[in-house]
Amino acid sequence: MTTTAHVANPAEAPPYRWRWAALFVILAAEVMDLLDALVTTIAAPTIQRDLGGSESLVQWLTAGYALAMAVGLITGGRLGDLYGRKRMFIIGAFGFTAASLLCGITGSPEQLIAFRVLQGLFGAVMIPQGLGMIKEMFPPQEIGKAFAAFGPVMTISSVGGPVLAGWLVDADLFGAGWRMIFLINLPLGLAAAFAGFKFLPEIRSSNATRLDLVGMLLVSAASFLLIFPLIQGRELDWPAWTFVSMAASLVLFAVFGRYETSRVRSGKDPLVVPSLFRKRAFTTGLVAGLAFFSGMIGFGLVFTLFTQVGLGWGPLKSGLAGLPQAVGGVIGFGLAMSGLQAKLGRWLLQIGALVMAAGAAVLALTIHSAGLEVGIWQLAPGLALAGIGMGLTMAPFFDIILAGVEPQESGSASGTLTAVQQLGGALGTAVLGTLFFNLLKSQWSFTDAMQATIWVEVGLLVVTFCLAFLLPRFARPEQTH
Repeated sequence: MTTTAHVANPAEAPPYRWRWAALFVILAAEVMDLLDALVTTIAAPTIQRDLGGSESLVQWLTAGYALAMAVGLITGGRLGDLYGRKRMFIIGAFGFTAASLLCGITGSPEQLIAFRVLQGLFGAVMIPQGLGMIKEMFPPQEIGKAFAAFGPVMTISSVGGPVLAGWLVDADLFGAGWRMIFLINLPLGLAAAFAGFKFLPEIRSSNATRLDLVGMLLVSAASFLLIFPLIQGRELDWPAWTFVSMAASLVLFAVFGRYETSRVRSGKDPLVVPSLFRKRAFTTGLVAGLAFFSGMIGFGLVFTLFTQVGLGWGPLKSGLAGLPQAVGGVIGFGLAMSGLQAKLGRWLLQIGALVMAAGAAVLALTIHSAGLEVGIWQLAPGLALAGIGMGLTMAPFFDIILAGVEPQESGSASGTLTAVQQLGGALGTAVLGTLFFNLLKSQWSFTDAMQATIWVEVGLLVVTFCLAFLLPRFARPEQTH
């Protein structure tokens, strides 16, 4: 079912200068979310040394946040339809800020994981409201400019985030150490929330329906039953219940699908439109997305562990070491937007996957050759090449997959894709992190364990490349920017 959003009172629509101020508020929220998804990867080894806790803490810091975002994003968007996007944005911003404060003052690893999950849930309430408001605030001739502003802001954040995190941890401002990566959200979050009061318009869906709470609980339980044993099983020596849990997750996902179908038949709005899963291109795209984002996010965690624990580098040096990949991503995305995406379509996605795999292979061979004596400049070529491939792949990814769905399904499809992106991050953190720790536990050296993890990522990129043959050749014209 499609919904039509509108400004609560057209006469109160913000004037031109306020529309751009509102966009700035939305961008600030996006930056907070992106930074929090990145910074804990760099700070994780330091956090573990300070708070204690097992090696799984390092994985849960990323996976807990991503998993909460994954299961909350679609419902977060629906909350904006029901209760107003401005209201839900402000609630999300205040909640995200409060959760950040709790992360910054916590004294135990268990509390920190819980507060990271809380951050993810409030982020899932806050983030979907911004895109919906932009579509209503800006006239057709300006909406392209509004969305174009996301590019440089997200680019700067992704490039600077890990470096900022490393600097904050090493600088030990006010004696806060790693806690500053969370406390820095306080001024940003409060500014976004209070500015939202003044600049954001009141927007609510004209025909929103009730929340699908049962659907949300089912998909949340299914996701948790899959991720939890993947992370904790290694430390417990893989007892039988871990395999029962993973099998139960598959059953619950099937129950979720049946339940969503029954809601549609009874005339109710589903959490996810079931007809999407009968489309080969879309379901293939979901699997390709899981493979791609699992490898990308999982590699980020393992690379940080390799540089800080294996090579003994500090957080700042580790963050700087990953800079070539981030810069490469900017270059790859820029090349795609210069016209390659429109000309090559699906082939650009596949070329990007191969380039990224080649960069990862170069990195593995570099580590094999140099061992623990490897330096930042030796790592740079492989990382930069992988980054360029990453940018080339991500640029057309969503548009190509969404080309296989009907216009009335696009809202549910895009929300599902975004959730799968987050779920892939949680899954990659669980699988690749567990693999890396398992290999170290089996007396593998850091260099051998890192190489093995990289080759698994290469395998996931090959899976992405092969699955892309089942995707539409080009995005729909109206989906390209």
